[in-house]
Parts: sequence; C-alpha cells; structure tokens
Amino acid sequence: MERLTTAVILAAGMGTRLLDLGKEAPKGFLRLGEKTIIEESLDKLKGSCIRKVILVTGHLSEMYDELAAASGGFVVTTKNEVFATSGSGYSFCLAKTLLAPVEDFLLLESDIIYEKRAISVLLDDPQSDIILLSGKTSSGDEVYVETRDGLTTCETSGQVLRYLVAMAKNKTLLGPGIEGELVGISKISAKLYAACCETGRRLFEKSLKVEYEVILTETAKTYPIPCRLVPDLAWAEIDDENHLSRARNTVYQKTID
Repeated sequence: MERLTTAVILAAGMGTRLLDLGKEAPKGFLRLGEKTIIEESLDKLKGSCIRKVILVTGHLSEMYDELAAASGGFVVTTKNEVFATSGSGYSFCLAKTLLAPVEDFLLLESDIIYEKRAISVLLDDPQSDIILLSGKTSSGDEVYVETRDGLTTCETSGQVLRYLVAMAKNKTLLGPGIEGELVGISKISAKLYAACCETGRRLFEKSLKVEYEVILTETAKTYPIPCRLVPDLAWAEIDDENHLSRARNTVYQKTID
C-alpha cells in the first residue's frame, strides 16, 4: 500500500475553556517550548514525510492563514465560516474541498502534543484506517473508546484487530470492551472519509453541532474502523488551564524528539 502524504488538522475551535488565552489566539498557538504546539505538530508531520497539511480554521483564522503563507506551500487553509455554531464534525467534512477524491490522510486535532511515534505507528500500519488509542492518562477529560474483536487478523502482528463501537467521556455509557483513550490522531482512507461525509450530511440536517467523534462512531455501525492501542504513548490535549498545566509540567518533555 502506498504511504499517504497528506494530513488534515481540525483547528476551528474557539478555546472557550481557556478563558483569556483562548480569546487571544487559537489553541494551536499555545507555546510550551520554543515553538507553538501547532508548529511542533507540523514539524513532526514534515519529518514523517507528510507533504501537504490542510488546516480547517475558524476562530482567529487569520493567524493560521499567516502560518500557511510562511510555510512555502506545505500548509493550506480552508475556513469553517460557521465555526461558532458548528462542531468539529462539520469542519472534518469541510476538508473535502481541498482533498483529492481518492486521497487518504492523517486526521489530527490542533490542540494536542504528542510523541512523533504516534505518527509513525499509523503510517507504518498496513491497515488503511486506524483510530489511535492510548493507555490511561488521568487527564480529567478523557474520551474512552469501546471496541469489539474483529474477524480479520493484522498481517504483520498476527493479532486480531479490534474495531470501534462507541466513544464517551462517561465510562458508564459504554460496554465492557473499553480498549483505551482517544488520542486525537487517526488514519482515514478516502473510502472511509466518503462514508463519514455521508454520515455527516444526514446528521447536519438536524444540527451542525456534531463532533467528528460522533461521525466516526455512527459510521462505524456499518463500516468497520480498526483501533490501535499504544499503551505507553505520551500525549496531551489542552482544553483548559488544568490540561495546560499537566501538558507543561508532566507530558511535554516526553514528546520532544
């Protein structure tokens, strides 16, 4: 299978839980080291042979536009004009305006820090679609992922694949098959993306406030989506000041290459 070279980053969120920090700049422009976390993510992607990154922007989109303009064509942007009244699922489906019809891609959230290993695990895996999971983080805002055993076996490891069933922040809403926590980095094939966009089209008829996790979960009811657990992966999502403190003081050094 040909190695994919495109990434899509969802970056339209308003960062309201970060209070004044979220008003000053998008979450991707938080800085834990010398560069912003979006720049560090872009560096990891470029170092993994990704050649094009599509940023779906919204809140303070001009800051991402300036970043794209300085990237030498590596980054392109498309704006979710209704970012204030829509969810990440709407942004997810908007990426199709800059994707080729048969283009596979990595999907990332803009407000995460992570080891470069998270990218290589997905790119090296023979499966066309993968949702990356980690072990326990105790971050305080975890999205737990329930999976089921599949009927197929991974060619390289010989292990039975596990497939997405549901995701929730409340464990009691899930069944006994909780595999791990959602990292916010996935590998999406063109075929799966087409199915997700069709799911999104149906859901958006009722509301644009749909998160991309909901679209993936709904699509998984008819389209098997494998999950890959990396128990010791270092990563963090930054949604509020407690997340920021944990990322800065506990996780960040583990994500530096």
